[in-house]
Amino acid sequence: MTAPANHRIEKDSMGEKEIPSAAYYGIQTLRAVENFPISGLKPLPTYVDACLLIKKAAAIANGELACIPIEISQAIVTAADEILKGALRDQFIVDVYQAGAGTSHHMNVNEVLANRALELLGDEKGNYSHISPNDHVNYGQSTNDVIPTAIRIGGLLALEHTLYPSLEGAIATLQTKAHEFQDIVRSGRTHMQDAVPIRLGESFRAWAVILTDHLRRLRAAAQDLCVLGLGGSATGTGLNTHPQYRYRVAELLAGFTGQPLISAPHLMAAMQSMAPFVAVSSALRNLAQDLVKISHDLRLLDSGPKTGLKEIQLPPVQPGSSIMPGKYNPVMAEMTSMVCFQVMGYDQAIACAAQAGQLELNVMMPLIAYDLIHSIEILGNTISALDKRCLAGITARPDRCRDFAEGSLALVTALNTHIGYLNAAAIAKESLETGKSMRQLVLEKNLMPADKLNEVLDLEKMSKIPE
Repeated sequence: MTAPANHRIEKDSMGEKEIPSAAYYGIQTLRAVENFPISGLKPLPTYVDACLLIKKAAAIANGELACIPIEISQAIVTAADEILKGALRDQFIVDVYQAGAGTSHHMNVNEVLANRALELLGDEKGNYSHISPNDHVNYGQSTNDVIPTAIRIGGLLALEHTLYPSLEGAIATLQTKAHEFQDIVRSGRTHMQDAVPIRLGESFRAWAVILTDHLRRLRAAAQDLCVLGLGGSATGTGLNTHPQYRYRVAELLAGFTGQPLISAPHLMAAMQSMAPFVAVSSALRNLAQDLVKISHDLRLLDSGPKTGLKEIQLPPVQPGSSIMPGKYNPVMAEMTSMVCFQVMGYDQAIACAAQAGQLELNVMMPLIAYDLIHSIEILGNTISALDKRCLAGITARPDRCRDFAEGSLALVTALNTHIGYLNAAAIAKESLETGKSMRQLVLEKNLMPADKLNEVLDLEKMSKIPE
C-alpha cells in the first residue's frame, strides 16, 4: 500500500491502514473510531490525565530497571508531561462506549505517546520499530491492570480537585448562614403540615452537618481507591514485569498525585473486583439524594412570592419566564436536582457493570470509568455553582417566618404536658374552626393562667435546640 499525500501507512496484526500524517494516534485508534461511532462522547480529561500519569510512572520505572532503553523512557516521560500540560488533547478520540475493558482507549494513549516520543527523538510518526506503543510505552502493562488503576487515580484526582473543595465551600457557606439566621423563628413542617417552631439558622446548620457527614463518608470510601493492581499485567500474575516494577510505579504515582497509593497485596483480586468503584459511587448517590432534598427545601422555602411560603429569598440569577414578565425561578436548585438524578442513574449503571465481570476480567470498565469520574465532577461543579450563585446570596424574611410560626396550630403541642393531649387537640380543632387564637381559647376555658401560658408558648424557648 502506498500512502497518499498527507497520510502515512501503519500496520498491525490485522493489516494496513492510512493514517493522517498530522495524527498522533495510530492504526488501533482508527479501527476503534470506525468500530464505535456510538455517542460522540470522548474520554474525560481527568481520565486521560490518570492514564498519562500511569504511563509516565511505568516509563520511569522500566527505564530505571533497564527494561526499556533509558533514551526511550525519557522521551515517553517528556511526551506525557507535554500532554499533561495541555498539548495534543484532541488526539484522544475513542468513544466512551468501546471495546471491553478499555483496550481501544488504552491503545489510543499508547500510540499518541509513542508518536510524540518518536518526534522528540527526531524520528517520524509511525516508526514503531524504534518506539513501539506496545513494546515500549506499554512494557510490562496490560489494559487489564492499567484501566482499573486509571479509574482509581482518575477518581482520586476528581475528588481532590472538584468534589471535596466544593463540598467544603458549601459547608462553610451554610454554617455562615446558620449563624446569620440563628435568631429567626419559623414554623417547622412535617408531612407538609404545621409543626412546632424551629430556628431558620438551625435548618441551615442541619444541612451543613448533613454535607459534612457525606464528606466523611466519601473520604472513607475513597481509601480503597489507593490500593493499586498495577503490575498484575494480563491476569494478575505479573507476567512480563520486573519483580520491583509494581512497587516502584506505586511509589512514583503516589508522588505524582499526593495520594497514599500502595501496591495491592493480591494483584489478581485488585484487578477483578470493582467493589471500590461501587463504594465510591454509592457514597455519591447517597450525597445526591440528600442534595435533592436540600434543593427541594430551598425551592419550597422560596416559593411565592405572593402565594407560597417565601420565608427566604434565593438570589435571582436570570429571568424565569418567556411569557411572564418579572418572574424569577429557583434555577440553581432546579439544576442541582437534575444533576443529582443523573448521578443516581450512573450509580445504577456502575452497579450493573460491576457485577458483569467474568473470571479474570471485568470488561465493562470503560462504562465504570466514565460514569464514576463524570459523577464526581458534575456533582462537584454543581455544588460549587449552587454555593456561589445561590447559597451565598440567600436572605431571610424574618417577619414572614414569625407570622407563620405564631399562627401554627402545632404550638398546641407545648400545652400537652399542662392541659393534656385531648384538651390540647380540642383547642386546636376549635381554633381552626372558629378562627380564635389558641391563647384566647385556653384563657376562656381557664385551662392555664396567663403568665404560665405566655411562658409555655415562648417561641424562642420552644425553638431552641438543646446543646
